[in-house]
Amino acid sequence: MPTPTPTAAPPPTAAPAPTRREHRVRRTGRLPVPLLLVAPSVVFLAVLFLWPLAVGVLQALRADDGFTLDHLRRMLADPYFWPAARNTALLIVVLIPLQFAFALAMALLLRDRPRLSGLYFYVWCVPLAISDLAAGLVWLSIFTDRGYLNSALVHLGLDEGHAWLSYQNPTTMFVAVLLAELWRATSLVLVILVAGLQNIPRDYDEAAAVFGATYWQRLRHVLLPQLRPSLQVALILRTILGLQTFAVAQALTGRNFPLLVGETYQWHVTLQNEHVAAAIALVLLALSIGTATVYLRVLRDPSHGRSR
Repeated sequence: MPTPTPTAAPPPTAAPAPTRREHRVRRTGRLPVPLLLVAPSVVFLAVLFLWPLAVGVLQALRADDGFTLDHLRRMLADPYFWPAARNTALLIVVLIPLQFAFALAMALLLRDRPRLSGLYFYVWCVPLAISDLAAGLVWLSIFTDRGYLNSALVHLGLDEGHAWLSYQNPTTMFVAVLLAELWRATSLVLVILVAGLQNIPRDYDEAAAVFGATYWQRLRHVLLPQLRPSLQVALILRTILGLQTFAVAQALTGRNFPLLVGETYQWHVTLQNEHVAAAIALVLLALSIGTATVYLRVLRDPSHGRSR
């Protein structure tokens, strides 16, 4: 009986050659290049955002003997806190719709490219280069007792002068702060909306007009849905900045029209209590995050959810 010849073992398969990137990392022993590129941004965010946030939370919730809620109780018991919260909420509720209405109207006007549209855009954006305090001082010269408004009323024989910024007239104080902030910050919304409208092709609008859609129908069903990302950005920015309104109201009314950021300043600088000031800052942070979340949910593109 013939003996079977042994079969030769299959040759060992060669290990896959390392790629150039793996060879470079293995040879140098360094971190990957993408991680090195992201590292400065991570450090920047940690130092300038996360660290102050952690310090603020500790200041609001910590005392010499450990964690406490006394600072939050003192904040809630402050007689200026609730009027400041009410005034801040009222300012946001009235200011934001007015700013977006004016900014959208001006952006649509510029989209039609009227004559001297570049000059209009430049003039409307001038307040964007003016600081909050400077804008407050400009409007203070208008609404003060011997300001331009009272002088014009006396000259016309309509009034002998009115104390627009007196604590006895809270309505006129609110209107003064509202007008000053409306004049100062609407240009930011205008710039964002103008940039968003430039990315919308005119073909959609023209096609809707050919099929008989009115201007308001084209605005509602064609332009505004495509302008949703810009509206999201502008709403989030303006609401957060509106919650931080301080210098304009401080220049016009002092503490007669309290706002939340103004109370933070009062507790930190005047009353020398950084713990209560940090507690009010946490309230503003919570309001900012809450409103941003609501805007992102309400104005999100429904097609993204269906595609998932």
